[in-house]
Amino acid sequence: MTSPFAVRYTIKPVKPHAHIYQVSCRIENPDPSGQVFYMPAWIPGSYMIRDFAKNIVQIHASDITGQVKLEKRDKQTWQCAPCRGALTIAYEVYAWDLSVRTAHLDSNHAYYNGSSVFVAIKGQEHEVCGVDIQAPDGEQYKDWRVATTLPRADASLYGFGGYQAQDYDELIDHPVEMADFTLASFEAGGVTHDVVLSGIHRADMERLCNDLQKICQTHIDMFGELPKMQRYLFMAMVVGSGYGGLEHRSSCSLLCSRNDLPLAHQTEISDEYLTFLGLCSHEYFHTWNIKQIKPAAFMPYDLQQESYTRQLWAFEGITSYYDDLALIRCGLIDTERYLDLLGQMATKVWRGPGRLKQSATDSSFDAWTKFYKQDENAPNAIISYYTKGAILALALDLLIKKHSGHKHTLDDLMRRLWQQYGKPQIGVPEGTIEKMAAEFAGTSLEEFTTRYLYGTEDIPLNTLLTGMGLNFTLRPAENMDDKGGKPARTREAVASMGARFINQAIGAQISNVFDDSPAQMGGLSAGDIIIALDRIKVDKANIDKVITSYPAGSPVTVHAFRRDELMEFSVTLQVIEDSACFITCDTNASPEQIRYREDWLKYQTNQATTPQQAKIQIVN
Repeated sequence: MTSPFAVRYTIKPVKPHAHIYQVSCRIENPDPSGQVFYMPAWIPGSYMIRDFAKNIVQIHASDITGQVKLEKRDKQTWQCAPCRGALTIAYEVYAWDLSVRTAHLDSNHAYYNGSSVFVAIKGQEHEVCGVDIQAPDGEQYKDWRVATTLPRADASLYGFGGYQAQDYDELIDHPVEMADFTLASFEAGGVTHDVVLSGIHRADMERLCNDLQKICQTHIDMFGELPKMQRYLFMAMVVGSGYGGLEHRSSCSLLCSRNDLPLAHQTEISDEYLTFLGLCSHEYFHTWNIKQIKPAAFMPYDLQQESYTRQLWAFEGITSYYDDLALIRCGLIDTERYLDLLGQMATKVWRGPGRLKQSATDSSFDAWTKFYKQDENAPNAIISYYTKGAILALALDLLIKKHSGHKHTLDDLMRRLWQQYGKPQIGVPEGTIEKMAAEFAGTSLEEFTTRYLYGTEDIPLNTLLTGMGLNFTLRPAENMDDKGGKPARTREAVASMGARFINQAIGAQISNVFDDSPAQMGGLSAGDIIIALDRIKVDKANIDKVITSYPAGSPVTVHAFRRDELMEFSVTLQVIEDSACFITCDTNASPEQIRYREDWLKYQTNQATTPQQAKIQIVN
């Protein structure tokens, strides 16, 4: 019987205990000279070659006559011998990566991104395709449902069965969760938003939905509309310890700790819950900025090799700026707490010596080899296009406001990008965003972009924030884990070794040694396990306290294992350079500066509507 789809996939968790999916792909009209097919090498939104083909355990092809010979051409590409009629490719995928980027399967749940389980048929990537999502066999899986925004064919809502996609790009842009999950819904922008939590939790779903509704409506109001979609899905895997997010066209995949979720008896927003809300806000903003507004280099995606762009600072950095900004604009946090978050973001930038060696544009270009493949020297060699990009977005917002007489903001730029590039699905050429910023500012920003975007100079935040009645302050860090955001707990400058530590069975292992630090000058290296300072036993729990008990300038004898050799070092402790940032309201700010600050932090577009109490539907 002929399939209504040119390409038809079937996927089933056949061995949850062994983490095996069984997948088949039927091609109705294969290439008569021998069909070529491949697995993607990476997933959009995560810029690292992951070689998903490595997880294929076994694979074979067949037609109406029986088995068809397969020849592997490279690490991710196969070619079939000429066949008769429809061609079926059947294979097994090993799935044991608990992340938002790949696939995971056990007896508790099944999750996958299409790029990690579905082969692409060369020459037929633009064909409409169908997917039959099948339930695992066994009584223990009888309560499992399907969560995805993949368009349904004959499947019921949240049900197993037939789904469809307009092309391969759409097929892999709707991740799937199968489990006995918790489901709740709310409405924003006239569209149903579902929240699915898989895993053990005690989350207050009503509060979570209310808070997410406010965030979503704030982003929708800023852009003026949602991209076209039937529904949106927040899909979270809840674990003991974990964090991550990945955006998709009408959904996002999240990994969170159960401690990140709100409980029914809690009224305050904990730091952990605030971090989770910021993550949700970040991935939701991507619904416009990267899923619709894309670099020209990603139009279309080439999933067989790296796609280079120098614009990730804008697509990830601007998103990282708006994710926390939305939290104050929708009323979830106050000014003081937002400034704490902004100071912590700035601290991430100022903390690393790599900021003086790599520009934000180079960080974007080198994401494939440097940002996503960081080693122990990363803080000394690179800067994150997320954090540096967020500070650049803040600076551009303030510059546009200042030079336009507060007539325009970065919000206007984002709306222009949406209307000019996102809605018509036109790729954004390199250099367009900074040119557009200058247009809204009404003046050249070439010096700024040359020095701070394409260059490595520190952004003059203090000067820029002064116009908003804010003070930007740098202070010595209390230790290398000091996140900044607040003034120092003590006025006394504390000594430091200039290294980060992680737990070990014995001692404290050095994870990073910063350039020109006491640790580096004393001969210590990443990987060394410090067991004693001045012959006193130390570990990760107490080493910072022991170090800060010394006055700056003190020589300390360090005993450490390097591999299996016990070594002795002499380290002279010093005060950490000013690298912790915090931002405060200027008590002497003028009424005009205060008004500008309030307009910035509580800005509403003309189309904006004040978020109302969400109408929540708790399914279970």
